[in-house]
Amino acid sequence: MSETRELIRAALEAREMAYTPYSHFKVGAALLAKDGTVWRGCNIENAAYTPTNCAERTAFFKAVSEGCREFSAIAVVGGREGPVTEECAPCGVCRQVMAEFCDPDDFRVILAADEEHYSVYRLRELLPQAFVPSRL
Repeated sequence: MSETRELIRAALEAREMAYTPYSHFKVGAALLAKDGTVWRGCNIENAAYTPTNCAERTAFFKAVSEGCREFSAIAVVGGREGPVTEECAPCGVCRQVMAEFCDPDDFRVILAADEEHYSVYRLRELLPQAFVPSRL
């Protein structure tokens, strides 16, 4: 099985762990580190809304908190409860977190409905003119 499909499968599995009692919009992410480790994340909602965390950031924060800083791809799968029917793109905050740790020309963002229906983008396509550490 291809690396892309394996990541999508991991994102689908992560989506099952989402805590979404308010929106019922479940998202899973699978972040591929350059060493081959896959870090999974799901969205976690909160009644106060602003403490809610997206699946993509959950995956990044888990990886970074364990010392991982080099990444090559992320798969994102999301939608209302039930089967996913279309692609779900990362929010702007998640794109900015990706820009902090990833090469915009090499990092792949895989948006998927399932293992057969997906699109692949480079981070630069999803976040042109990102605010990155080199601009400080």
